[in-house]
Amino acid sequence: METLSVKVEQQIATITLNRPPANALSSQLLQELAQAFDEVEHNEDVSVIILHGEGRFFAAGADIKEFTTLESGAKFAESATEGQRLMNRIEAFPKPVIAAIHGAALGGGLELAMACHIRLATEDTKLGLPELQLGLIPGFAGTQRLPRIVGQAKATELILTSEPISGSEALSLGLINSVHSEQALMMEEAYKLAGKIAKKSSFTIKLALEALTYAKDANFTAGLEKEAELFGAAGESHDSKEGIQAFIEKRKPEFKNK
Repeated sequence: METLSVKVEQQIATITLNRPPANALSSQLLQELAQAFDEVEHNEDVSVIILHGEGRFFAAGADIKEFTTLESGAKFAESATEGQRLMNRIEAFPKPVIAAIHGAALGGGLELAMACHIRLATEDTKLGLPELQLGLIPGFAGTQRLPRIVGQAKATELILTSEPISGSEALSLGLINSVHSEQALMMEEAYKLAGKIAKKSSFTIKLALEALTYAKDANFTAGLEKEAELFGAAGESHDSKEGIQAFIEKRKPEFKNK
């Protein structure tokens, strides 16, 4: 695999995103991430997974340049559905997945982190869903998972303003389980936590995780379908084309509200 690596030691699989400079979630990275989860699911030597990013960021968002290759709203919706499928699989994964977040988890990066069972972060990590700056909306279940975690009002504020929050604020909102002053200390805590979990029965861990999936609201699946549909509508709009191009050209977008 070209965009990530997998290391297994003491029943813990470490999946490291490695697509510099920002670990943007390209279609290739998402495909390889799905492949990595295939491998660790069937590896009897793996009880717990830690997911983190190499370099400056956990994952700073989607690969915006790839959006320019999507020719229609239907293609945008299809892209969203594929991303949602992977996020749903991680959330329902039969082995615990711990996200160790540093630098930034924005857009798809935060959506990936929210799909994980447990999230650790450094204090200065930036977390947010800035898709509206591109003339888009979150498409990998961000509109569904964020309100479940932080509440409807705060999720609405974060999505509509595109403003990121720090790891410390995310902790106060329940978005993060714990924050740490340095990345090294965070990783140390992630492995310590994973080690505690790995000592439990893998059979009963699987049962507990399956039971926890039923905590979802009954409208979750319908919400995902509607999110993908609306992501498609946003993707074929004038403003998304302007927002994406402005991002690539490193300038402020000039939206026409259409």
